[in-house]
Amino acid sequence: MQSFNVRCGHLSGRFSYPGVMEAAYGKGGYYLLSLLQFMYPFLAMISYNVVVGDTLSKVLVRFVPAWGSSMGMVRFGVVLVVTIFVVIPLCLYKNVSRLAKASFLSLACVVLILMAVVYRLLSGDYSVVPNTPESWRFAHSDLIPAVGIMAFAFMCHHNTFLVYQSMQNATMERWEKVTHFSVGFAWLVAALFGIAGYCTFRALSQGDLLENYCWDDDLMNFARVLFSVSILLTFPIECFVSREIVRTQIKRFYSHEVVEYDTDKDPSHVTGEEDDRKSMITTLVIVFSAFIISPYTECLGPVLELNGLLAAIPLAYVLPGLAYIQLSPHSLFSQEKLPAAGLVLFGTIVTISGAAILMPNLIGDCRTGIIMGYCKDDERALNGTVFVASTLDPNCATDKM
Repeated sequence: MQSFNVRCGHLSGRFSYPGVMEAAYGKGGYYLLSLLQFMYPFLAMISYNVVVGDTLSKVLVRFVPAWGSSMGMVRFGVVLVVTIFVVIPLCLYKNVSRLAKASFLSLACVVLILMAVVYRLLSGDYSVVPNTPESWRFAHSDLIPAVGIMAFAFMCHHNTFLVYQSMQNATMERWEKVTHFSVGFAWLVAALFGIAGYCTFRALSQGDLLENYCWDDDLMNFARVLFSVSILLTFPIECFVSREIVRTQIKRFYSHEVVEYDTDKDPSHVTGEEDDRKSMITTLVIVFSAFIISPYTECLGPVLELNGLLAAIPLAYVLPGLAYIQLSPHSLFSQEKLPAAGLVLFGTIVTISGAAILMPNLIGDCRTGIIMGYCKDDERALNGTVFVASTLDPNCATDKM
């Protein structure tokens, strides 16, 4: 799917996702893509804030139990601190290539978290987790909306050209090798997380797998810190995309013509000095907008599903396929276009059917800061926490792992 984006870039001579859509479908395609392309990373930034706040607040309460009586303030303070001292400095970089070392550190954190999850499964420390009639049920009615979560997790098409332009000697062959290896590795890691996590907690598995582990589990508290680090190092990439979309729209509005961001002929020849002051202001507005909205959002499971269905799947499957079908000189039913047509059909079916299933259940009973019933008695003594016996509303899922 990313290969379709880059191929369309070469076919149209427009090395940006909005530029490709404009070359294929005019201004209508351009503005639709720009809206979706901004909405997806911005909502992701909000979800990252909420996840980091929930995750790190549990670690802090482990060391200062009295803070358990005001978890809302603790979450707000955590997000404020990391926004000012971590997120903003990283987001003020001009080029995504400057985050190469940070991306490697984020990847290392994910691998260490996976090792901790697998170790807890093999150690049997959570063998007290009760079985239920739903424990080994293969599929549920929310299977199709769950595709939205998977699309949300794997959707990186809004970053495609930013990453492609940061490569030295970028070619289709090198790009395909990089994407196939990276997506394949991501799939393997996600599968291992899913298998190990579900085998440990079965029907009680939450959307954020780390929510299932007890608050006095110091190994998993360390994993929570690593997860937060990984999330914070991913945050700037989403911010870069949002910033570029906003900057492009502002330039286009005032110039009434296609701006340079849309018309780069070759990613190895990108030129031009950026207005540092305007870039900083745009970055700060986007980051603080996400920060202000995040305290009002707790139940992220259905929201992420909706974002995946209405933004991630169209961005990942429908629009790249439609652009390739329009730009490719081959006939519609040719061998070259059939994969693109299949992606469009798949994305359309999943989006419509998933939204139809999800919308009636979008608003549910969601609780945060809960302690699972199989955790130790001393955890229940934490001030202000909520004890949950053996069941959990699936709508309480907060995020993906």
